[in-house]
Amino acid sequence: MNKITSLLGFILLYGIQTAYAGQDVPLSAKQIQSLGITSNTLSPVRNGELPGLPAQVVIPGNQLFIISSPLPGMIEKTLVGVGDNVKKGQVLAQLQSPALAETQRGLLQTAVQNQLARENLARDEALYKEGIISESRYRTSKAAALEAAANLTERKNMLRLAGMSDAAISKLQSGNNPGSLLTMTSPIDGVVLEKTASAGQRLDAAVPMFKIGKLSPLALEIQAPLSHASSLSVGATVSIPAYGASGKLTAIGRSLSGANQTILLRGTILQGAENLRPGQFVEVSISSGSNNTEQWNIPNSAISRIDGKTVVFIETASGFHPQPITVITQGDKSSLVSGTFKSDSKIAVSGVSALKASVLGIGGAE
Repeated sequence: MNKITSLLGFILLYGIQTAYAGQDVPLSAKQIQSLGITSNTLSPVRNGELPGLPAQVVIPGNQLFIISSPLPGMIEKTLVGVGDNVKKGQVLAQLQSPALAETQRGLLQTAVQNQLARENLARDEALYKEGIISESRYRTSKAAALEAAANLTERKNMLRLAGMSDAAISKLQSGNNPGSLLTMTSPIDGVVLEKTASAGQRLDAAVPMFKIGKLSPLALEIQAPLSHASSLSVGATVSIPAYGASGKLTAIGRSLSGANQTILLRGTILQGAENLRPGQFVEVSISSGSNNTEQWNIPNSAISRIDGKTVVFIETASGFHPQPITVITQGDKSSLVSGTFKSDSKIAVSGVSALKASVLGIGGAE
């Protein structure tokens, strides 16, 4: 089929008068249809807008939380999975941890020692005021009470790190009933992004179990040519037309990437975040506010290079005319260009290789 199409193009182009750079390519309506050439009206963009920049949707670092096992133990059960919405304080998993029971017993012992130290201090303070004991003995009792209080605070903090609330710690002290059940809860309202825990799994301390993320607002990591760095400023409007999302530019990188020599821009999505997913690749537009050149957004399929010049083919009454352009920014699918066009101009967006072949006088498609 490709060979037949190429042969047809060769026959048609052979009968077309050879054109040269800057001259029209005369074509009849039948020839345009046979060569598969289609045209679209130019889409102007606002002055100072940089469209078609590649970007990736990411979650801001301050909205990501890793839930790890605070103590060694065995997972008894998990209650959520990847993609589940969770509320702050919601139980994610439960573990059986002998280390938790040991830590609780340590708290109870320290609480008893703290109580005895306080009672000794109160007795020695009264005796010291009556002149029965020396000041050194009173100071010794006071130091022992302070040390016991510090030990008690340390034990409470260890249990807080293990996931116990202040209410649970108070209940433990009043009931003297240590347990080995360790409950893991969510620190925020968010979504479970990763889950590495499963029932029956034995864990050491500090092993990641869940990754929880808050998906609003989302952020963007944008790659931009170095030539546009001077025209950009923090606070500029960032939009993602294909997904109806928008936001603002929050940071402009200072270093270049080694592979493509672009700078990293960061942005925040303030509207339309629900239409996007973390990790998604998109094309964004940024308003630079300093570029006053008239700009046009065209598909990459419309662009040709002839004799060192970059051109597009404008539709005329008798065919097409090669018009020089300047590419400002080139994206994956479309590019931002400047040139002398009319607002209602139509350019060829497919079948462009046949037009280029005619201009070069080679009698066949590129």
